[in-house]
Amino acid sequence: MSNTFEKYFINDSRIIENALRSISVLEMDSLVDACEGTLKSGHKIVASGLGKNVPICDKFVGTMLSLGLNANFLHTNTAVHGDMGMVKSGDLVILLTKSGSTEESVYLAKLLKKRAGVNLWLLSFQEHSVLADLISNKLTIKLEHEGDLWNIVPNHSTTLNLIVLQKVAMELSKRMKLELEKNFKPNHPGGAIGAFLENE
Repeated sequence: MSNTFEKYFINDSRIIENALRSISVLEMDSLVDACEGTLKSGHKIVASGLGKNVPICDKFVGTMLSLGLNANFLHTNTAVHGDMGMVKSGDLVILLTKSGSTEESVYLAKLLKKRAGVNLWLLSFQEHSVLADLISNKLTIKLEHEGDLWNIVPNHSTTLNLIVLQKVAMELSKRMKLELEKNFKPNHPGGAIGAFLENE
């Protein structure tokens, strides 16, 4: 196993660890604080992305919903074709984009900034970009390499987005003082988890 790890994973694990260490504790605390305040005030967290970030947003929203926490996914492309109606005053929107300059993401951000009462956040890998200059609330990850042949395939970046968003969900579960019986079990009647919880 040790040889397998060194052959396949050691460099990837180093890159991912370094990227996680680059995240500002202040930015992470601020994001979790903002999400907590949003939920406690009766509003929801919206994750928005496109391309390979779509399943990342889906996973985060799925985790939030399984915990009984209010969340939705907003596809960056279909947002401007009516789906933006899900975003209400008081909601918090996390916009995922690696470059921070994708045309569709920039367009959506400008529209959301005009919507009163929406707390817009950026999760990106560029300290300086169109969206980094446009959105004051942001969490930036410094990534040295995607881990593919050309440093262009969304590989480590999507993994890091998932780690960050899942950590947000886990931290929120602690801060909201969620209980297994009350908040999680009712949402998991099926599958192996449901069977395990039923026997607890």
